[in-house]
Amino acid sequence: MTVQKPKVVVLGAGSLFFGRQSIWQMVHSEHLNKGTLALVDTDAARLDKMVKLARMVAAANRVELKIEGSVDRREVLKDADFVVLSFAEDTVKYRGIDCAVSEKYGIRMCSGDTIGPGGIFRAMRELPAIMDCVKDIEELCPDAWVINYINPSAVHGIALSRFAPQLKSFALCDSHHMPHKKILYAQRAGIIGEKGEYTAEIDRKFDMRIAGVNHFTWLIKAEYEGKDVLPDIAASMKRTAETETVGGDVGAKALFNDSISYQLYEIFGSVPTCTAHTKEYVPYYQGLGKLEDAIPPLSIWETEDRYRRHEEMWEQVDGFLSGALPIESYMDSFGPDHATDIIENMVAGLGKPFFINTLNRGAVTNMNDDAFLELLCEVTMDGVKPLHVGEMPRGIRGMQELVLDTHELTAEAVVEGSREKLRRAMLTDPLVRSIADADRIIDELLELEKDVIPERWYAKSMA
Repeated sequence: MTVQKPKVVVLGAGSLFFGRQSIWQMVHSEHLNKGTLALVDTDAARLDKMVKLARMVAAANRVELKIEGSVDRREVLKDADFVVLSFAEDTVKYRGIDCAVSEKYGIRMCSGDTIGPGGIFRAMRELPAIMDCVKDIEELCPDAWVINYINPSAVHGIALSRFAPQLKSFALCDSHHMPHKKILYAQRAGIIGEKGEYTAEIDRKFDMRIAGVNHFTWLIKAEYEGKDVLPDIAASMKRTAETETVGGDVGAKALFNDSISYQLYEIFGSVPTCTAHTKEYVPYYQGLGKLEDAIPPLSIWETEDRYRRHEEMWEQVDGFLSGALPIESYMDSFGPDHATDIIENMVAGLGKPFFINTLNRGAVTNMNDDAFLELLCEVTMDGVKPLHVGEMPRGIRGMQELVLDTHELTAEAVVEGSREKLRRAMLTDPLVRSIADADRIIDELLELEKDVIPERWYAKSMA
């Protein structure tokens, strides 16, 4: 099944980490650029900029792509083939609040959007809005594919699969964009040089297995022509760990990533593949040990630095709109986005595999079929099929199950409005070490974020 002129609706088009790349891919792809890109954002000024930008890029590249825009998603959802969820309510501000409050109680988060109190409360803010979108999608475009691109991606993917099973949905994260991820590990393993050509033959000979909960994924097998190259990949991380923080300004999410990757490999025999987030999932880098560790505790999420990054991105958009930056250079400034890359694959039936967050369905043989994991999948208009992985190594599997319990309890707590399950999720979370602290964190974050959390959480009966 293919779609000749697909309609892609992006809810949260003002998301600079997704909106600009989605425009690039929709214009670039011959399979997409005869369709429709509908941009939706509740911020009218930002939406206007993105709609104008998309129209300018389409015109400059002489493609037929139709651009629509609205602050009301109901105006554009009809006849959608794909709906991409990519919004966030003042995410920089509230992630900063999450991380600051958590730090008071000894929980250090360098990202704060998936695990720990930050992940739970981001779901508290975003998941109610997602479920409101679901109601409109069910009414106006029930056959559309719904692609969640909002963190915590696994929590939201679980909620969609469990509470809206009638919709076709999956969740995404951009860290395992294929084939780039496989090329990276081929370089790490010495299969190809840094600028070497990655051919179809190399791809066929390189057997790479990655699996796990989103942001907690592990490279559990890497063989080239039958030879185990996982030690070579780890060794390359050990080498780069020696210089990774020398010179240059690196953010909290980048600090000591290769050092941590190699240390975790030494312990578990597998390589974490999303270390910028994975280091937040384990308690080892919280600074709670009695002895000093070789790797210092996590640095905290940098709110002001992230604001500056966003300002710079909007300055670039304004540059294109004003003509200070030639619109002809737009297509050289960006590249494919994960979601629209997958949409192209689905629409055209290209047969490329992609990493998708979805139900396990037997891919990891020693985890439940309904475990919501990030897995390499065949993805077509007919559905998502995870490819065989094998067993998740002992130790890592136990940590995966704990994270899944936290994510599933979070999804249930938010959708059901259950204070009991919210508390249970917080006290299941691998970063939480005190019942009293957990209760205080919940109370403080509910108070500080009451402008964006549904009113039902403040009813007397919830106390």
